[in-house]
Amino acid sequence: MAEIHGLEIEFDQNGEQQTIWPTLIKGNAELILIDCGYPGFLPRLEAAAARSGFSLDAITKLLLTHHDMDHMGSAAALKRTYPRVEIMAYGPEIPYITGGRKALRIEQAEASLSQIPAEEKQAVEQFIGFLKTIEPVEVTRPLLEGELLPWCGGIEVVPTPGHTAGHISFYLPASQTLIAGDAVAITEDGKLGLANPQYAEDLEEAVKSIHRLLNYRISQLICYHGGIYQGDAEAALRQLLREYD
Repeated sequence: MAEIHGLEIEFDQNGEQQTIWPTLIKGNAELILIDCGYPGFLPRLEAAAARSGFSLDAITKLLLTHHDMDHMGSAAALKRTYPRVEIMAYGPEIPYITGGRKALRIEQAEASLSQIPAEEKQAVEQFIGFLKTIEPVEVTRPLLEGELLPWCGGIEVVPTPGHTAGHISFYLPASQTLIAGDAVAITEDGKLGLANPQYAEDLEEAVKSIHRLLNYRISQLICYHGGIYQGDAEAALRQLLREYD
C-alpha cells in the first residue's frame, strides 16, 4: 500500500498565520506530489518534504487539483529545479495553468472594482497585479474524469467542480483516502466546511460535489486547508450538506 504524507506548511500572510497541506504519495516506483503552494514556496515545500523523510528530487509527478495561486504557484519553479517532474491537470483547468486563459481570481477581482469603495481599489489593484505575476507552466499530461491512474496502488481522478469549474480531488481505493483539495476544508472549530465559499465559481456545484464524495468510503480525508480530518468523514460531510441543503 502507498505511503501518504500531508506536508504541513505554516506561513504568515499579511500578519495572519496560515497553513496549507500539499500531499506526497510514495509508491514502489513513484513519488507523487499533489499541489505545491504559493509562488516562492519551493524552499518551504522542500523543507516540509525533508521533515517527512523525502527529497523533492525524487518526485516523479505533480498532480494539480486546480489553478488557484496557492495550489499551482510554485509549479513552474518546481519544474525548472526538477525537470523530470511530469505535471498533470484536469482538462478544464489546463488553459489557466498554461497561461492560455486569465485566472478566475483575476476575473473576480477585476469585476469587483466597479462595486467597491474608492479607498479599497488600490489594494484590489495590487492583488490583481500580484496574480498576474504567477508563472504559467506546461502540462505534460491531461487527466480524465473518473480515470484510475496506475501509480501507487491506483489513484482515481474525482471531479469536484464548484470552487472552480475544473476542480478535482483524488481518491486512493487501497487506503480509502480522499485528497480533497479545496472541495472541502477543515474550519477553525474542527468541522468540515466549503473552502472559501464566498469565492466559489459555482456554489451550487460545490454542494453537489459534496454529494458526489458520499459515493466513496473514506477512512482518511486530507484537506488542503486544515490537513487530516479527525473524525467520521462521512458523518461530517452529511452535516455539511445539511447546512446548505
